[in-house]
Amino acid sequence: MINDTICALATAAVESGIGIIRISGSEAVDIASKFIKSKSGNDVDISESHRIKYGFVYKDGEPLDEVLVMTMLAPKSFTGENTVEIDCHGGVLMMQKILEVAVLNGARLAEPGEFTKRAFLNGRIDLSEAEAVGDIISSENDFALKASVNQIRGSVSDKIKKFRSQILEDDAFIEAALDDPEHISLDGFKNVLLKHVTDIIGEIDYLISSSDDGKMLKEGIRTVILGKPNAGKSSLLNILVGSERAIVTDIAGTTRDTLEEHINLKGISLTIVDTAGIRETDDTVEKIGVERALDAADNADLIIYVVDSSIPLDDSDYRIISRIKEKNTIVLLNKSDLNQVIVQNELEALTHKTVIPISAKNNYGIDKLESEITSMFFSSKINFNDQIIITNLRHKNCLIKANSALHEVLNSIKADMSEDFYTIDLMLAYEELGYILGEEVSEDLINEIFSKFCMGK
Repeated sequence: MINDTICALATAAVESGIGIIRISGSEAVDIASKFIKSKSGNDVDISESHRIKYGFVYKDGEPLDEVLVMTMLAPKSFTGENTVEIDCHGGVLMMQKILEVAVLNGARLAEPGEFTKRAFLNGRIDLSEAEAVGDIISSENDFALKASVNQIRGSVSDKIKKFRSQILEDDAFIEAALDDPEHISLDGFKNVLLKHVTDIIGEIDYLISSSDDGKMLKEGIRTVILGKPNAGKSSLLNILVGSERAIVTDIAGTTRDTLEEHINLKGISLTIVDTAGIRETDDTVEKIGVERALDAADNADLIIYVVDSSIPLDDSDYRIISRIKEKNTIVLLNKSDLNQVIVQNELEALTHKTVIPISAKNNYGIDKLESEITSMFFSSKINFNDQIIITNLRHKNCLIKANSALHEVLNSIKADMSEDFYTIDLMLAYEELGYILGEEVSEDLINEIFSKFCMGK
């Protein structure tokens, strides 16, 4: 039972048009009523749910600010508790003073994520939906935002509940049959259970496989720029970032280490990594940079291979080409404004990748690069879609454990073991799936999850 009443800024502590102070708990209306008055200092009735009232915040008998007050009575509020939200002028000092008034009148300052935590504890949302709230706040691109919105609407929890319902139904039937074999027969049930478990495993396999895409949704597509020295990698980075982020010179080997930047490209987040030029060198520092570049390429979601079209391919190029065979790659034929030694169709035949002629110096062809990245995204070469995508590592781990338990059920069926063996692993899978929804999770885990939320949410 949550007995105290909490308060916090629901908007950022920066100057803005308005600020919102949120108060939630059984005493929220009583506390706010103590300092919300009319212009003349009379009481304002804010007890009616889902109504907005006009008034003033008073402190020490003097009006502090002109405000609008919205009351949401339990259980029809985000937290499931009585909630009062005060819309005030958005000065940082003013918001802090009104927050102080709420505390002086009996509210406690909320901990990070405590409003959402209360929504979970009060049964308004399950844990997966609560985590999606945090993901919405931290979303950095359109696709991550869409995935988070789908999750808060129950896309993940509905699927998990469907799995658990089937598992519980099958387990209950087995238990009932074992308790009352005279009236409930298990004849032929193994085949029924086999189909149910196989179907669930197939769906869980898909969800687990989607987690790699989910990681890219949340963190952005890790994009590594590869090429020989002076191919134009750093110039390309500067164009994509929109500023002179990387040093550009005619001296080969200027870039000696990886350099990361984050950009939003038509709704897609990219973490772009500029790397040292790939070549044979006796310079110890540059050699380390080359190895780091190749390591970065191995861990990339997308590689942009920049080729200097004015000089022939050499062993360094073939070394790069051998590393990108199995990777999502776009090849850029740079310096297309100069006399070209390398022909586009020959490079396409050699790399089996899309080749785009560009001039990083003249900003030519960059729009085609951007379009190709987005078309890779939408055509599912980099696979995102409107289906359910697992973006949470905790969910993925629970799904893996549940899948393992269900495979044990299959093994028991194939080994023709007695039905009571099935129930052990069925319930283990049921419990692991329940952890995603927040059933029987530890208080420490709950506190850890919500501690990552921003204040006031």
